[in-house]
Amino acid sequence: MLWQYGAGHPALGVNASQADHLHSVPGMSGTFHRILPLILLLLATTASAQDVALLPVATGLNQPVALTYAGDTRLFITQQVGLIQIYDALGLRATPFLDIRSFVLSGGERGLLSVAFHPRYRENGFFFVYYTNRLGDNSVARYQVSANDPDIADPASGTILLTIPHPDFANHNGGQLQFGPDGYLYIGTGDGGSGGDPNNHAQDLTQLLGKLLRIDVDHGSPYGIPASNPFVGHGNARNEIWAYGLRNPWRFSFDRSTGDLWIGDVGQDLYEEVDLQPATSIGGENYGWRKMEGFHCYNPSTNCTDPSFTMPILEYSHAQGACSITGGYRYRGTQIPSLQGAYLYGDYCTGTIWMATQTNGVWTSKTLFSTTIRISSFGEDVSGELYVMDVAKGIVYKFIAHGIMRRHAVR
Repeated sequence: MLWQYGAGHPALGVNASQADHLHSVPGMSGTFHRILPLILLLLATTASAQDVALLPVATGLNQPVALTYAGDTRLFITQQVGLIQIYDALGLRATPFLDIRSFVLSGGERGLLSVAFHPRYRENGFFFVYYTNRLGDNSVARYQVSANDPDIADPASGTILLTIPHPDFANHNGGQLQFGPDGYLYIGTGDGGSGGDPNNHAQDLTQLLGKLLRIDVDHGSPYGIPASNPFVGHGNARNEIWAYGLRNPWRFSFDRSTGDLWIGDVGQDLYEEVDLQPATSIGGENYGWRKMEGFHCYNPSTNCTDPSFTMPILEYSHAQGACSITGGYRYRGTQIPSLQGAYLYGDYCTGTIWMATQTNGVWTSKTLFSTTIRISSFGEDVSGELYVMDVAKGIVYKFIAHGIMRRHAVR
């Protein structure tokens, strides 16, 4: 059975309250089925991309919020409640790779939010997680795979590297971890919550909230500061800061071909934005929040522009029910030539997935899919193929060429 979206099919309606990203969702139960009774294949709405489809590859997950790889074909799926599970050619492994539910405060926008594997994971077995601890603060911790089983982490190996106080509000926790091409660990933090950044954390260089951080996990105790970080030696500024002026950079990614950094920064009431930091950046960018929301003044409501701000390359409004951007990836796989080089991203409330392309130096977007997916995150596998997650239904979908009409294991 095919569920098709194409010419003449209206986009499915979404009734969603406007809120940032993760909402409390009842836990999904059930096991992964090798053969789904109904193959749900979502076809692209864009005429130029009719060869693209979404295929469900993992189901029965408990609020999936991130997906990544560790140098091989396994997929590591982070679940908000505090679990990481492996999906591979055998399906979804029943035994979690990591279970830290006892440490994690989960619900709303809190929880276990991402994992990143050390660039030399095959040698040292180290990986890093970002989670909300039981006090409501956000922690970055290092773990190590067990000595006897590559599919299970050592739960006793956990070491907290950094805890960021988040005392006032429950929302805007950020949560993305990514290793950059430079080998350093990048950490996205939200502005501390409420609405409008009442404490102006994003512009305060003495605070780690509302920032992109960069740390050296191979030197120092518990971590080192790269000497090239832009605020090293600058008065009271926190040396971990790489960029600032962000509201809630829920998902960001590095282009595996160019090293450019793509940031989906969740907006306030009216606009969502995509920021692009070239691989040649020396850091220190100010992306403008809370003075600006996208290309528009927020606080103050007029005369907000500043030549020192780095403006977005894309924005979209909250018209037609949009509410919260989920940043994605540039497609660098081989299975879907029509997507090559396109940046894919989506909106949590509407389920819309866009593809952005560049022409004569200008980035523009068009709708690739109209879905009812509660888009919590996109993910990338070792080959550069892309995935998207439905946090509400507990499903991971893979972007595939439309001609592939059967469910297949990840290879």
